[in-house]
Amino acid sequence: MIGSWTVGLARHRTGRLLAALAGIALAVTLVAALGSFLTASKATMTQRAVRSVAVDWQVQVQPGADPGAVMSLVRKAPGTRAALPVGFAHTTGFTARVQGSTQTTGPGMALGLPDGYRALFPDAIRTLSGSPTGVLLAQQTASNLHAAPGDTIGVRFPGIGVRQVKVDGVVDLPQADSLFQTVGAPSQSQPTAPPDNVVLLPAARFAALIRGASAVTTQIHVARDDARLPSDPAAAFTAVTGAAHNLEARSAGAALVGNNIGAALDSARQDALYAQILFLFLGVPGAVLAAALTAAVASAGGERRRQEQGLLRLRGLRPRQITALAGLEAALIGLAGGLAGLGVAALTGRLAFGAASFGAGAGTWAWYGTAFVLGAAVAAGAVLVPALRDLRTVTVAETRKESGARSTRNPWWMRYGLDFALLIGSWLVFRASSGNQYALVLAPEGVPSISVSYWAFLGPALLWIGAALLLWRLTLLALTHGRPALARLARPLTATLAGTTAATLSRRRRPLARSVVLLALAVCFALSTAVFNATYRQQAEVDARLTNGADVTVTEPPGARVPPGAGSALKVSGVRHVEPLQHRFAYVGSDLQDLYGVRPDTIARATSLQDAYFAGGTAQQLMRKLAQRPDNLLVSVETVNDFQLAPGDTVNLRIQDARTKALRTVPFHYAGIAKEFPTAPKDSFFVANAAYIAKATGSDAVGAFLLDTGGTHQNQIATRLRSQLGTSATVSDLTQTRGTVGTSLTSVDLAGLTRIELAFAVLLAAGAGGLVLALGLAERRRTFAIATVLGARTRQLRGMVLTEALLLAAGGLAGGAVIGWALSEMLVKVLTGVFDPPPAALAVPGVYLTLTGLAALIAVLAAALNGIRGARRPAVEELRDL
Repeated sequence: MIGSWTVGLARHRTGRLLAALAGIALAVTLVAALGSFLTASKATMTQRAVRSVAVDWQVQVQPGADPGAVMSLVRKAPGTRAALPVGFAHTTGFTARVQGSTQTTGPGMALGLPDGYRALFPDAIRTLSGSPTGVLLAQQTASNLHAAPGDTIGVRFPGIGVRQVKVDGVVDLPQADSLFQTVGAPSQSQPTAPPDNVVLLPAARFAALIRGASAVTTQIHVARDDARLPSDPAAAFTAVTGAAHNLEARSAGAALVGNNIGAALDSARQDALYAQILFLFLGVPGAVLAAALTAAVASAGGERRRQEQGLLRLRGLRPRQITALAGLEAALIGLAGGLAGLGVAALTGRLAFGAASFGAGAGTWAWYGTAFVLGAAVAAGAVLVPALRDLRTVTVAETRKESGARSTRNPWWMRYGLDFALLIGSWLVFRASSGNQYALVLAPEGVPSISVSYWAFLGPALLWIGAALLLWRLTLLALTHGRPALARLARPLTATLAGTTAATLSRRRRPLARSVVLLALAVCFALSTAVFNATYRQQAEVDARLTNGADVTVTEPPGARVPPGAGSALKVSGVRHVEPLQHRFAYVGSDLQDLYGVRPDTIARATSLQDAYFAGGTAQQLMRKLAQRPDNLLVSVETVNDFQLAPGDTVNLRIQDARTKALRTVPFHYAGIAKEFPTAPKDSFFVANAAYIAKATGSDAVGAFLLDTGGTHQNQIATRLRSQLGTSATVSDLTQTRGTVGTSLTSVDLAGLTRIELAFAVLLAAGAGGLVLALGLAERRRTFAIATVLGARTRQLRGMVLTEALLLAAGGLAGGAVIGWALSEMLVKVLTGVFDPPPAALAVPGVYLTLTGLAALIAVLAAALNGIRGARRPAVEELRDL
C-alpha cells in the first residue's frame, strides 16, 4: 500500500511535491550557505587580526629581574615560536650638523635590536632609504634633523652625555604606537603618541653606547605560533589572554606582557559578533520565509489532501496508517529537499567563493547538518502536522466541504488585536534600544566575556510579524467588505462575471490574504537586505574617505614649515584640485586637542563634507559661518558637554606661537558642532578658519594637502607623488585606506553575504508570488470547469484569473515596499555600531529592487497565464480527471 501511495503521489501530485521540495531546498540552502559563510568570516577575521600584528608579545622585564631568566621562561612558554631581547633607552635629545647648520630635537628613544630581529618581525620596520641594517633613523627624526644616510648625529643619553653615530638608513615604524606602549598600563594611561625621535641600533653598538646610562630597560619580543589558535576571534582572544596571564603568574612579578595580538583579537571578536548579528538579522528571516513558503505550498493542496484523507478513512484505513502515509510524504519532501538544498549550497560556495565549504573547513559540516535537520522539521511541520490535526479535529463529512464553508470566524489573533500589540511593542523596544546610551554589542576592553543585547532584536522581529499580521487583517477586511469595489475593478476584465469574481475573491479571502502576505514578506526581505547592503557599502566608503581625507592625501611631518603654495607642485596629471589643511594642537583648559584650519570656501572641492558630520547647521551653513566670521569655531560634542558651551560663547584656546614657541591664548566663538571631519580623530577636535589661525600664530604652515582626483587613478597618482617627494612627506590614497580602516567586519567584504541574500530574495519573491498562485489555481480546476459548463466564456475565465493575480501582485508589492522601508530604517538604526559614521540617509539600490519587483510580477503573471491555459481544456475532460 505504501509503495502504491508513493507512486501515486509522484505521478499525480508532481507539481505539489516539486513545489514543496523547492521550498525546503531554499530554506536548507540559505541556512547552510549563510552559516558556512559566517564560520568562514570569523576565521578570516582571526587571520587578519593575527597578520595585522608585527610583534605578538612585548614582555617587559621588571626592575631588578634577570633578563636571562625571563628569556628562558618566555621561550619555554607553550605557543612561543621565537623570542629576542630588545633594549630600550630614553634619550634627552638628538643633534645633527648638516650643511653648516645645527639641528636639535627633543627627547626620544634608542632601541637595541639583536641580529635576526627584522627577519623574525618583518612588519615592524620598513626601510625608506639607505641600508636596512646598522644605525637606522626614524623618518620623522630624519626630517627633524635634516639628516640622511651617511650623516653623523649626536644622541644624548641621561647621565653619560652625547654619543656620536653615523646614520646607515632611514626607516618607518608602522606600528610605533604598540612598539612604544607602556606595558601593563590601561589604555587610558597609554601615551597619546609615540616618541617623535627614535634611533635603532645593533644590539652590540647599543650596549657599548649606553654603558653607564640610566633609564634603560629590556623587553622580550615574542613571535607566537598562531596556527594553533582557534578560528573564532573570541576563543582565540581567550586563549592568548590566558597564555599571557599564565606567563605573568609563572614569572612571579619579574615580567609583564604587552599582549599586542590579544589587543587585535579583542577588536576582532566584537566584529565577529556583529557578523553573527547580521546573520540573525539578514539570514534568519530568509530561512523563516522559505519555511513559510513551503507551508503555503503544502496548504495550497490542503483541500485535496483532506478529501483524500476522508476517502481513505471511508475505505477503512486506521489513523495509524493514514499518519504513516502523511509521514511518508513529509519524509520524501524533507529528504529530497534537504539533499537538493545542500547540493545547491555547495555549488553556491564553489561558484561564489571557490570552495564548497565557503572556506570554513570543518565548521561547514556542522552547518550543513543543522540545515538538513531544519529542512526535515519544516517538511514535518508543513505536511505531517496539518494531517495529524485534520485527523483529530475534522470529521469525514467535513472533509467534503470547502474550508470557507467550515469556518467563517476571524482568526484568534484578529479578535484579540495581536497585530496592534506587536507593533506597539516593536515601537517601544525600538525607542529603548536606539537611545543615546544604548550599545548593541558590549565588549569591555581586555575582558574575556563579550555580550550582545539580544533583546534589541525584538524590535525588528515584532515589526516584521506585526506588520505582516496587519497586512493580513487589512486584506481580509478589504476582501470581506469591499465586494462592490472589487466588482468595479474586475468589470473591465470579466464583464458580466464581475460580481461572481468579487464573490469568489471574497470567499477565497483567507488563502488569498495568505498569498498577499507571503509575497509582501518576500519583497520586504529583498528590500531590507538590499538597502542594508547598499548603505553598508556607502558608509564603508565614507569611513575610508574620512580617514584618508580625500582621494590622495600628502601629510607633512610634524614641525615642518610647508607653506600653502607648496601644493602647486603636487598638482600632477590627474589631480583636479589641491587643498591645504592646517593641523595644530590647542589646549582648552587642560585638555589637549587637534585643531584643523580650513579654507571654508574651497575645502568642499577636495573632500566630502556630509551634513551628518555636523550639528547646529548643515555643512554648507557652518562653512559659511567660518568664512563670514573668521574667529568662529566648530567643536566636538564631547567638548560642548564637558564645558557646557552655548552658541556664541567665547572659547579661549592656547596655541603655540610660531615666532616665540610659547603658548598664546587665542579667542574663538563657538558656532557649531563637528562630529566627524576628514583626517580628524574620532573623539575631540576643533575646526577653524585657516587664515585666522595663521594670523594669530604667525604661521600658515600646512599639516596636509588634500588632493581631488575625481575618484579615479588614486593609486597611480599616489605612487608618482611618493617617488617625487621621497621621505619628506607621507602619501596615502583612498584605495590603500579602504583595506586598512574600519572594522575587520568591513574587510571580510559583506558583499559575499549579501550576494547570497539578494539572489535568494529574488527566488523567494518569485516563488511567493507565482508558485503559491499557480498551485492554488491548479487546485481550482473543478471550479473553472463548472463555470465553463454554466456558460462562462474563456475571456471571462481569463479575466477572473488575471483579476486575482493583479490583486495579489498589487497588494504584495505595495505591502512589501512599506514593511521593507520601515524595517530598513529600524535595522540601520539598531545596527548603528556596524556603521561608522552613521548614514545621513539610506542608500536605495533602485536597479536591484526594480528587478526584484519585475521578477515577482512576471512570476505572478506566468502563474496566471498557466492557469488560463489549463482552463481552456474541455470541461468534461477536466471533470472526469478530477
